[in-house]
Amino acid sequence: MDATGRAWGGLGHRVARGNSASTWDAAAAEERLADPLVAEGLMQRGPTGLRVLVGESKMTAQRRPTTWPETFGVIGHLRSVYAMALLDLPAADNTPTWRALGWSTVPVLVTRATVDALQHTMRLLAHLRAAGLDQVAESAVVVVMTTTHSTAREVRAVEHLARKAATHLVRVPFDPVLARPDPLDPRSLSKATRTALTEVASIVVEHCPADPGPSREGASVARGR
Repeated sequence: MDATGRAWGGLGHRVARGNSASTWDAAAAEERLADPLVAEGLMQRGPTGLRVLVGESKMTAQRRPTTWPETFGVIGHLRSVYAMALLDLPAADNTPTWRALGWSTVPVLVTRATVDALQHTMRLLAHLRAAGLDQVAESAVVVVMTTTHSTAREVRAVEHLARKAATHLVRVPFDPVLARPDPLDPRSLSKATRTALTEVASIVVEHCPADPGPSREGASVARGR
């Protein structure tokens, strides 16, 4: 689910659209989202079967991106339909994002392979622990996205420090397919990239409840930056 609250740069650029539905339509559906048929009708389907609820890209009198209260309401209704929800969150510099990270089962912190970005991620982990959210910091998976063919020595040095600060850190190698802002087919990625992303998925699934129960409490994953 696109939970960025923006009208640009969201999952709509990465997923081929099969219909015009977005988070705006999901918020309008409210309690009807608990009906699997209603929920499925609002989803886009990726080439490997992943269901995606894309963000609203229009800013008009009739349509707009959802607010945080609306977004959390949508998530609450969808949790009765899906065993796991992966949220694409904005940068972790506001209260709602911290709230989402706080109740997520497996926070996934995505950062670029640069000195500044890695240092920001380490500061975020330190701030989480200082705020009493030790469990969030300990369960977080740090995903380092390599954006160039080669990585500078100083970046590798900071990444080494980040591995000590994070319980789980996975480096995703540079892949020209990921560098293009086009609908993505995971099968077109290089073997090394698919291996890294499979490792991330394996860590997430390993730390999610095997049987979340009828209410599916605690069966969410948050992705922050």
